[in-house]
Amino acid sequence: MPVFTPIAVLLLASAWRIVAASHPELANFAPIMALTFCSAVYLRDKRLWALPFAALALSDLFLDHYYATQFGEQWTWPSVLIRTGCFTLALPLGAAVARRKNWLTLFSGATASSLIFYLATNTDAWLRDPFYAKTASGWWQAITIGHPEFMPTFFFFRNTLLSDVVFTGLFAAALEYAALRVAQPSLWGRRNIVLHAKA
Repeated sequence: MPVFTPIAVLLLASAWRIVAASHPELANFAPIMALTFCSAVYLRDKRLWALPFAALALSDLFLDHYYATQFGEQWTWPSVLIRTGCFTLALPLGAAVARRKNWLTLFSGATASSLIFYLATNTDAWLRDPFYAKTASGWWQAITIGHPEFMPTFFFFRNTLLSDVVFTGLFAAALEYAALRVAQPSLWGRRNIVLHAKA
């Protein structure tokens, strides 16, 4: 892999997340979780698995300042660690998918990553935000409706799920096609073999 490729991916992923912050309709629609998951699926050099975490950290530096300036809110370190932990869990999930890789396991892994992030971060909000009652109904509100003055929490999950599935599909399609072009095992090639066999 050329040295400029990971740098370009790092900058593009960070820039996407920063630009999306100023567009409410793109809230939580970002490529970083899919990049983390696909890194573990496709990249044998584990040093490159740090790439999405670098993109996350770079964009966090800007977004923390942006939210503090615009809304008077700053992220707390425990919440940052929980969010980072969710991304970290995508690595063993991706490594497991790599051992039994097909389109179903790829998209199932992307969906699981979204669910982990959604449940963990909103449970953290329920625990730390005094607005929520520390009861089962308070937790349910945190993961579905959220604060009444903001978009419902489920809207953010929808965007998270869509982005994880869409970007996983794009990354996987590009990497599988690249493997097919150099005569390496590929899910595209496997599909062609099956189609020829049926013919």
